[in-house]
Amino acid sequence: MIWFKFVLCLAIILFAGTKLAWYGDAIAEKTGLGRIWIGLVLLAAITTMPELVTSMSSVALVRPPSPDLALGTLFGSCSFNLSILALLDILHRSTPVLTEASLRHTASAGWGILLIAIAAGSILAGARFSGLALGRVGVPSIIILVVYLVGMRQMFLSERGHQSATAKADSLQYKEIPAKTAYLRFALAAAAIIAAGIWLSFIGNKIAETTGWGASFVGSLFLAIATSAPELVVATTALRIGAIDMAVADVLGANMLDITVIFPVDVFYSKGFILSSVSGSHLITAVVVVVMNLLVILGLRLRQRRKTFIVISWYALALIGLYIFGAYALFTSGTSLG
Repeated sequence: MIWFKFVLCLAIILFAGTKLAWYGDAIAEKTGLGRIWIGLVLLAAITTMPELVTSMSSVALVRPPSPDLALGTLFGSCSFNLSILALLDILHRSTPVLTEASLRHTASAGWGILLIAIAAGSILAGARFSGLALGRVGVPSIIILVVYLVGMRQMFLSERGHQSATAKADSLQYKEIPAKTAYLRFALAAAAIIAAGIWLSFIGNKIAETTGWGASFVGSLFLAIATSAPELVVATTALRIGAIDMAVADVLGANMLDITVIFPVDVFYSKGFILSSVSGSHLITAVVVVVMNLLVILGLRLRQRRKTFIVISWYALALIGLYIFGAYALFTSGTSLG
């Protein structure tokens, strides 16, 4: 029965995620903000809601609180999101998908590396940082939030000068959809994703209990995949409608937000500083995510015109390999964890 509920939650998120892509693209057209900014901010914020709600519920509603389940969901979602780019490369048959994406995405990947490096450093330091807190929130969590806000401001200033031409080129694509309709249906899809995310937190905790695999592994695999389903559907749908930049921006923007979610999770965690309370096995995922981000930056900068292996580029194959390696390494180290 628990697996049926898991699949049902996944189905809800998949359906709602498809709607998010279409109406997100319509909003990009009607507001003139451009696909990159809509993907980086609006779509990323909504598709990250399952991770936010699931991780917060794991420390605030689930009993006993499970910080490993919360952080495993966030870190695991980052690695799964990046593997989505490999799927996009396979689906984009003509050229490597990152060749068609804007070089401006390298900034998002770079900020993502910085954010997860801060989180990983705090986990590695462990109890040595436990006294560095403002009220109930650890100073590293505050630093993560500040770095995210600074990064988003810098990217907004950089992106602002590149938006008008794209908006004009696509101005008639969603002419038949009223603006109010686009906003309303986008909001309804977002609400469905949030509701499913709340349910997922309890399902994930139950899976951890019944399988004995441990909260770190369950969070980093099952919950991470389920809560990343919106990114998967939004990205593939965006690719299908020709909005490659929106797809890549959603993935990289969601990763930045996934790490920033550590701040509100820390606020709701009542037993201390969350990054000093979790298993060191999360460092495996953190290292994998950093390397995957570096591969994405290389793929963006090399601008190769042909795929290395006919149907897949070298960096896409490496992304898949890294994700599998990270999942296996976490499984072998985390099955003995509670």
